[in-house]
Amino acid sequence: MKFENEAERIAMIVSINSIIGNLLLSLGKLVAGFMAQSAAMISDGIHSASDVFGTLIVMAGGKFFNKASDDEHPYGHERIECVAAILLAVILTIIALLIGYSGYEKITGHSGELEVPGQLALWAAVVSILAKEAMFWYTRNAAKKINSGALMAEAWHHRSDAMSSVGAFVGILGARMGYPVLDPIASLVICVMILYAAYEVFKDSMDKMVDRSCDEETNIALENLVVRVPGVEHLDSLHTRLFGNRIYVDIELSVKDDLTLLQAHHIAETVHTAIEANFPLVKHCMVHVNPLSEDSHDACIMLPPDLRPKNLRPEHLD
Repeated sequence: MKFENEAERIAMIVSINSIIGNLLLSLGKLVAGFMAQSAAMISDGIHSASDVFGTLIVMAGGKFFNKASDDEHPYGHERIECVAAILLAVILTIIALLIGYSGYEKITGHSGELEVPGQLALWAAVVSILAKEAMFWYTRNAAKKINSGALMAEAWHHRSDAMSSVGAFVGILGARMGYPVLDPIASLVICVMILYAAYEVFKDSMDKMVDRSCDEETNIALENLVVRVPGVEHLDSLHTRLFGNRIYVDIELSVKDDLTLLQAHHIAETVHTAIEANFPLVKHCMVHVNPLSEDSHDACIMLPPDLRPKNLRPEHLD
């Protein structure tokens, strides 16, 4: 199989391993759930099965968002990763609602008499907790290595599955101790946990889709770097935006009026290079240079009257 880069290779290997692990876990939990008559374990098994679909989405997205820029997509394909993560959040939400409805029916007595789950379901929950927690750390480390939001979402999906298995374990144990209603209640707890995980994945993806700025710590670090570059007299503005798992930076700075165009360009190029060298997640940095004596930096007043925008305010012409 041919890969565009190392990040795609790592994401694909982790995803394939996740699919194999989730298929085995899902099958084991569903068999244990039906044999031991445990609603909580069946719900947990369905949750693991949903992980397989989520991983397939991550794999499909990863194949595209790691592609290099082309003529039709000069800014790259990183936002496809956000689309993949949003689809994963939708799948999680649907699965959670189905699990919650099933648990509600059992609690209200609409699906027959409550059954006391067998011991097999209890052991299945323990195995699931250990396996899913190991898968979480494995996927999380890979996601941090290649800075993949979709892969990190997949890691937290594993963690939510581990926590749902904890809920299943508590519910099954309580049911076996004489409180059978705790088994379907555990299904409702699993439903809420999956919904929360879906919300977190959806929120993170939407932030990247709507060009949200970087966190304050990153912005301050960028500002501190710019003002230390020789020749920069003043940092007029600095804006950042998330684009998939990468960052775009737009900067305006002031330099002395008497510099030549070549000298001013050299300062801008130094700022550009310094930022991209010190912040690996920055995909592109645009630097605009202003003369220090120009207060408004409004280039519109330089235009002939017939080329000025119609909404130009009179005070800009003073």
